[in-house]
Amino acid sequence: MRLLDSTDTRLLLAMAKDPRRTVVALATALGISRNTVQARLTQLEKKSVFLSFERRISPAALGYPLMAFVHVHVQQQRLAEITAQLAGIPEVVEAHGLTGDADILLRVVAEDAEDLFRVNKAILAVPGVERCDTNLAMGELIPFRVSPLLERGEAGA
Repeated sequence: MRLLDSTDTRLLLAMAKDPRRTVVALATALGISRNTVQARLTQLEKKSVFLSFERRISPAALGYPLMAFVHVHVQQQRLAEITAQLAGIPEVVEAHGLTGDADILLRVVAEDAEDLFRVNKAILAVPGVERCDTNLAMGELIPFRVSPLLERGEAGA
């Protein structure tokens, strides 16, 4: 089920290429009215198409240059409680429930290796966490992106 039509897709592609464009500049670039652009943006917001601005802030700029992925093995019956506790650790910047060997995948940030050790200890101290496997991120090979999906959708529209 597609939530977006070709005008929405074109608008999002234009915003992805230059997120600082004004509504008027977007309207001019796309050949549609300013009111149409504004209405579409409002509808896209209502559909929760846009992620929070917070996702654009680099943890490295805040003094956390080290990133790691932590596979957490937990007591399943305590998952909600564990998740709430993990959310209380500031260095846990993202968490996903998983299938497979681990139950939760965390993306964590740290100041350095010693700080990562402290973060791991905080995760392991959460009641119901059985063990963690931590992998240090060596570098981002493909940054988060959706433009290829938008382009595919535009081609198919």
